[in-house]
This record gives sequence, C-alpha cells and structure tokens, in this order.
Amino acid sequence: MATKRSSGHGYARSDRVSEQIRRELADLLRFHLKDLRIAPKLTLVTLTAVEVTADYAHAKVFYTSLADPASNEMIDQGLKHSASFLRRELGRRIRIHHIPELHFVFDPSVQEGARLSKLIDEAVESDKKPRDE
Repeated sequence: MATKRSSGHGYARSDRVSEQIRRELADLLRFHLKDLRIAPKLTLVTLTAVEVTADYAHAKVFYTSLADPASNEMIDQGLKHSASFLRRELGRRIRIHHIPELHFVFDPSVQEGARLSKLIDEAVESDKKPRDE
C-alpha cells in the first residue's frame, strides 16, 4: 500500500491556495474594486479566511466588517454582485487549473469578540466601584 508523502512544509496545497486567494482578494477589494455602492465601505472589510473545496470548484470567502450593521447588508450584496469580476481577476493572478466560484459569507466572530470584550470591561469597571452596603 502506498503512503501519502507530505511536502515537509507543514501546509497542505489547499491551505496554500486558500491563503493565496485570500491575499489576492484583499488586494483586489482594497485597490481595484470600483463599485461605488460599496467601495467606500470596503476599507472596513477584512477577509478572515477562505475555504476551498477539494476539487477547487468553490471557495467560501469569510469576511467581517467594522461598518455599522445597516451597511453590512449593502456590503454583502456588493460582494456577491462583484464575485464574477473578482473571480476573473483572480484568474489573471493565480496559476491554478480551475479558479473557484466565490461565495462570500459574513463572519460575525470579530463583532462578537468586540461585544464580549465590552461586557468584560463593563464588569471589571463595576467591580472597581465602591459598594454601598
């Protein structure tokens, strides 16, 4: 039975491709996307991760935003609308056999972390106040 050889680098090829897609998309969003509906808000968008399927047919692009919650829906629609342009531009930058179809998914972890941090800060502050007994 043949054993699978590792490259010795510690990362699977799909991990390297995912990271390259994330870096290239971040650059495209920051400097090359001209959609006036969302371009001003994109400075507040961070790509947190990219997951590609084994056959590289699809990629989930996780993003978070520090924009106000009302803008998040507009950002989501703008990213989904721009997916074909971004995929085409990825094809010009990345040399893989098949450029995956992009699916943008909002990642609430950063907002949730900020909310929890605020709660912790409020709890610590309330513990510092002298108690009237």
